[in-house]
Amino acid sequence: MTESCVRRGDIYYADLSPVVGSEQGGVRPVLIIQNDIGNRYSPTVIAAAITSRTGKTRLPTHREIDPSAGLARTSVVLLEQIRTLDKRRLRDRMGHIDETTMRLVNDAISVSFGLENAASRVGGGSAG
Repeated sequence: MTESCVRRGDIYYADLSPVVGSEQGGVRPVLIIQNDIGNRYSPTVIAAAITSRTGKTRLPTHREIDPSAGLARTSVVLLEQIRTLDKRRLRDRMGHIDETTMRLVNDAISVSFGLENAASRVGGGSAG
C-alpha cells in the first residue's frame, strides 16, 4: 500500500486487533473518514469499521454501503466504531464510496459526535 494514496471515502482491509469488549476486531473492511490533508501527512488515519452483518440492530450511526464500492456484498459502516489507526494496519484497498453515500456518512458522523444541530448554530441560530 502507498500511504500517500489513502483518500477520504476509500475502503481498505485493516487489522483492527487487538480489541476490547464490543469493539470490532480482526482483519475487516474500514471506511477512511479522515480529511485528505491528514491522510497525506499523518502516519495515522481515522476510519470506521464495516460489517457485512446487515441484519444487526440498526442505529442512527449505521449507513449502508453498496457492493459497487468494492465490497463482496451489501454492508454497513458503523460510525459509532470510529478509530485512529496507524497506516501500517491498512492492507489492500478495496474501493471507494460515491458522493451520495459520503453525504449520508457525514450525517451519521454528526449524530455520533453530537453535532447534528451544528449547521444551525454556525448559521447564526440562537444560543438558546
